Amino acid sequence: MGFYNDVILPRLCDLAMRNKELAPYRQRAARAAQGRVLEIGVGSGRNLPFYGATVTQLVGLEPAPRLLEMARHAPHLETPVDLVEASAEAMPIEDRSIDTVLTTWTMCSIPDVDRAMTEARRVLKPGGKLIFVEHGRAPEPNVRWWQDRLTPAWMRISGGCHLNRDIADVLTRNGFRIDEMRTGYMNGLKPMTFMYEGQASPR
Repeated sequence: MGFYNDVILPRLCDLAMRNKELAPYRQRAARAAQGRVLEIGVGSGRNLPFYGATVTQLVGLEPAPRLLEMARHAPHLETPVDLVEASAEAMPIEDRSIDTVLTTWTMCSIPDVDRAMTEARRVLKPGGKLIFVEHGRAPEPNVRWWQDRLTPAWMRISGGCHLNRDIADVLTRNGFRIDEMRTGYMNGLKPMTFMYEGQASPR
């Protein structure tokens, strides 16, 4: 699994994230960011071209070295970008130093997502916000049934991705207030395409 996780999986992740249907989500999320921004799970840098002039500095956090290397070569605007190899559960970021935390298709695969959200709350300034675009637990019982049964096998081939995480619950149980949220399906298989998109702030 070492070669698969270290070499093949990063390329598969980058390929999946090239899906053109994801671009409008990326644009809305990145353009809402402002000030000093922390992107958790920057991956291969697919969000970087979408950040606007309201971002003064971007810190991109990524635990996978090969994805981080791809991000170093990704196109981006003139915003200063600092790419850091680190996990979301132990962020090398100062307390209350971030204006915006951004996550896109990331919470699904963080091993200890509760710890990561505690860390996100720690680094946010008072008045800061968390912008999220995530897939997760669907509302319909029949789709949930499939999500629960597919997740163990899916995790083994997708870098730990959970199909059945309730993103709203993850946020609220870790001290965030959801200020706005839109949900719905993208095109594709329903167990994999129920989307959560919105903003939250520390309570």
